[in-house]
Amino acid sequence: MKKTKLGEFEELVLLTVIVLQEEAYGVEIKKELESRLGQTLSVGSIQSALKRMEQKGFLTSAFGEATNKRGGKRKRIYSATSSAHNVLNEIKEIRKGLWNSMPQPKFSLKGI
Repeated sequence: MKKTKLGEFEELVLLTVIVLQEEAYGVEIKKELESRLGQTLSVGSIQSALKRMEQKGFLTSAFGEATNKRGGKRKRIYSATSSAHNVLNEIKEIRKGLWNSMPQPKFSLKGI
């Protein structure tokens, strides 16, 4: 694995950005993660993770068009870089190898 690592939460946020594509902005990322995790997240935690990953070179961002729905405020849309895809593939392979190496649990049928 490369020296630049992802924390578990960063990994989840990064995967969500990739899933959402053109809809990958703060509020939508938060809603998607909350739906999948079944818990409430703070906007600040999402924004902090996005900022860290942008600094690490895993994300880029650009402002979208202003909309009347948002009172003329533009959304910051995030996109994953090729480095992000590479690190996610590395993590996936490491996890897959570990899962495949786990011994099968030995269940006892005593008392049934």
